[in-house]
Amino acid sequence: MNVASKADDSDCNRWGGRHIHFVTGRLAEHALRKVLAEAAADVGFRYSIDVLPITVAALMTPEWIARRLHVADEAEVVLLPGYCEGDLLPVEAAARLPVERGPRDLRMLPEFLGQAQDAKEYGGYDIEILAEINFAPRLSLAELLAEAARLRAAGADLIDVGCEPGQPWSGVGEAVAALKAEGHRVSIDSLQAGEIAAATKSGAELVLSANSSNREAAPDWGCPVVVIPDDPASGAGLDETIEYLAAARVPLVIDPVLSPIGFGFAASLQGYLACRKKYPDAEMLMGIGNLTELTEVDSAGVNLLLLAICEELAIRHVLTTEVIGWARSSVRECDVGRRLVYHALTQRELPKHVDSRLVMLRDAKVPEYGADEIQVLADSIKDNNYRILVDGGQIHVLSHALHLAGTDPFLLFEQLTARVLKNLDPSHAFYLGYEMAKAATALHLGKDYQQDEGLRWGLLTVEEKHHRLKRK
Repeated sequence: MNVASKADDSDCNRWGGRHIHFVTGRLAEHALRKVLAEAAADVGFRYSIDVLPITVAALMTPEWIARRLHVADEAEVVLLPGYCEGDLLPVEAAARLPVERGPRDLRMLPEFLGQAQDAKEYGGYDIEILAEINFAPRLSLAELLAEAARLRAAGADLIDVGCEPGQPWSGVGEAVAALKAEGHRVSIDSLQAGEIAAATKSGAELVLSANSSNREAAPDWGCPVVVIPDDPASGAGLDETIEYLAAARVPLVIDPVLSPIGFGFAASLQGYLACRKKYPDAEMLMGIGNLTELTEVDSAGVNLLLLAICEELAIRHVLTTEVIGWARSSVRECDVGRRLVYHALTQRELPKHVDSRLVMLRDAKVPEYGADEIQVLADSIKDNNYRILVDGGQIHVLSHALHLAGTDPFLLFEQLTARVLKNLDPSHAFYLGYEMAKAATALHLGKDYQQDEGLRWGLLTVEEKHHRLKRK
């Protein structure tokens, strides 16, 4: 199923060959330049960008724009952000050109301008995964590279080098350089300006994080930074740092910070909603590890729900970790989850019966045979091989003239050995014990058990070889 369609030819003809003058604020400037560089080449328009002295473009009014507009001489049309409401006549009078509004969502601008959107099957995504290596200074270089390779194979886009509070890590530059040499994209997780400077000098492309304690050094780092509040509970300091970095033209990503359950979780979600409303064009990040690591529950469902929130709020970066046991597959879960929520949102389809890899504990459907069908099968068996089924809340062991049923594999095996059996040698005993253990697991969890097949654990499934033993 396609998640995007080709742009209409009339859109391409409308903008192709023209010079468009784009008006924006400081916060959206870098994202806009990135979008236009590609769209202009594809569609064939020329452009200029007017960055007005305001952080959030959505707060601009036509009257305010008209007093500050500087239109390029070659411009043929002025395009305002979609959030700019009100009569456009003041802008038209100042520009002496036609003036239009673009889409509200910057992601829709390429399609609005007529850029062809590639048709894609299920599997597309627009959320970037940052996988943090916690306590990186404690690892040897070989251990750091091995962990980075594992995380990238699991689906991580950036390897986030997690530093430690206190003494700056003297080896951070060497570590980042080594990661870059292995082809990794790298971010640095620190608040210490000197540590960050060494990392960015060696190739780190994103800084986590900046607040009032280190923002004055940010213009020297030469890369985007993640902005966090000075006080996550109240959000204090966030707007001031955003304004400071935007004025200094430092590309930024906003993270209002997700709080754990019991420490303001719901309020912190509201903080992301409020931030998206206040800064509609800003890049944003959510540190979802704050919930998965600090909540004693299997991480897959938590990850999916947080990714769904991110997708709906256009939060394009998530930071996750795999420290505690129940979150040890978080990167793989996020890689599947981001595709599932992207498909649900773009196709307006429920995230159901699309991708089952996050169904790990219980199966969606367990087939039922019924007592009558099992008895017919038992009566029809003419050989001494063993069939194992799970049905009606019991494990069934079937063979010629044999039908045992129960919930305890040990008791079933006792009943089996109480009979005079010619083919219950050690190999068969081991095989039956292994299969009945799987059957018991399936019975208790509500999973589909098929003899001589591995249980399905979603993305954690390990395929089994067939080991069914035959009578000699």
